[in-house]
Amino acid sequence: MASGWAQEGAVQEQIDTTVSDAVADARAQLRQAGPSLSYCAECDEPIPERRRELIPGVRFCVSCQAEIDANERGHGMNRRASKDSLLR
Repeated sequence: MASGWAQEGAVQEQIDTTVSDAVADARAQLRQAGPSLSYCAECDEPIPERRRELIPGVRFCVSCQAEIDANERGHGMNRRASKDSLLR
């Protein structure tokens, strides 16, 4: 398939790399083995018992985990380099 200046297979290579990166990120975020903490590792607030039951190995309270997740979301990479992302 003709794709302009891109090398043959470049699109599939980009897809494979994106999927591999997503799998690596997911594996890095897997819950740690071991017991849940009773108190948040970040703010030292008590972690509700129900949360500890539902999420084995939980280390953070809901608010600290939400803040961590929000900070991690902004670190994605846009490999497509769309015109809109280049203008920002």
